[in-house]
Amino acid sequence: KTTLFHLIMGLLNPSGGKIEIFGKERKVENDFVEVRERIGLLFQDPDDQLFSPTVAEDIAFGPLNLRKNHQETKKILKETLETLGLAGFEDRITYNLSYGEKRLVSLATVWAMQPEILLLDEPTIWLDEETIEKIIKILNSHLHLSYIIISHDKKFLKETTNCTYQMDNGKIKKI
Repeated sequence: KTTLFHLIMGLLNPSGGKIEIFGKERKVENDFVEVRERIGLLFQDPDDQLFSPTVAEDIAFGPLNLRKNHQETKKILKETLETLGLAGFEDRITYNLSYGEKRLVSLATVWAMQPEILLLDEPTIWLDEETIEKIIKILNSHLHLSYIIISHDKKFLKETTNCTYQMDNGKIKKI
């Protein structure tokens, strides 16, 4: 399932078949620029997503990479921190955060890129109930956003999605 997300984002090459996203076949690295601007991927492990010294630098990386100027990025940073309940975390060292805080900051890094679609890979794994509830509240309060979730957390899926599919031996079926 994680492999599917990595294929969608162009992080892996398919061994067969083709990848078509937003009505266009995607074959080479350059084909995925638009995909990465429109779709945000939350990795399963937040340590794979966070690489800057501070929370603010990690969150600002995406908007700056999308060619936002510093003023726009500062505004996006402030709004993202407030939306995800992370105001006051700007200067915190990401390495020193708890696992739950890292998960929220990694979600903030994707959120700040203002994607049309979020791909969430096991967003609740190893989280306490309080952090899971925060994520549920965030997702449910932004109904304009589409997301695809890989999760074994049936309660989380029930509270955040309107339909569920299962992948079994490479086949996707509605359940």
